[in-house]
Amino acid sequence: MSEEISDLDMALSSGITAFEYKQFSRAAGLLSPLAEQGIPDAQYRVAIMAQNGLGMLPNPLLAYTSMKRAAEAGLALAQHGLAFMYMEGECTDKNPEKAVLWFKKAAEQGLVGSLTTLAMMYEQGHGVEKDLDEANRLYRLAGFDER
Repeated sequence: MSEEISDLDMALSSGITAFEYKQFSRAAGLLSPLAEQGIPDAQYRVAIMAQNGLGMLPNPLLAYTSMKRAAEAGLALAQHGLAFMYMEGECTDKNPEKAVLWFKKAAEQGLVGSLTTLAMMYEQGHGVEKDLDEANRLYRLAGFDER
């Protein structure tokens, strides 16, 4: 196994670091080509930047397509992000039923925030039939005490 880091890995690492340090213009420059190549970690961050106009002009279509591609590739944070887009109708049409599906996928990967949001959706009957037993089960899975 080679200890050399590939150019792609270096660009991804540099882009993520720039993103985390809020150097969004630099992050966009480094991550956009990688997102176009189908790298989920890059797609997710490009989606966040496009959604919020960080380092680029706001671009709802780019935000949605990048988030969806990363979510479909199995990136849990992107699944959670796409679910919120559907839940809030941000960058796409509001669709609580699709939101539930994507929150479930992210929750299956252990995202506590997705479990909690799903619990609230079951508690309120938002996108699913109201089910307090399921809501309480999900809250417990997320680490909350009995409600």
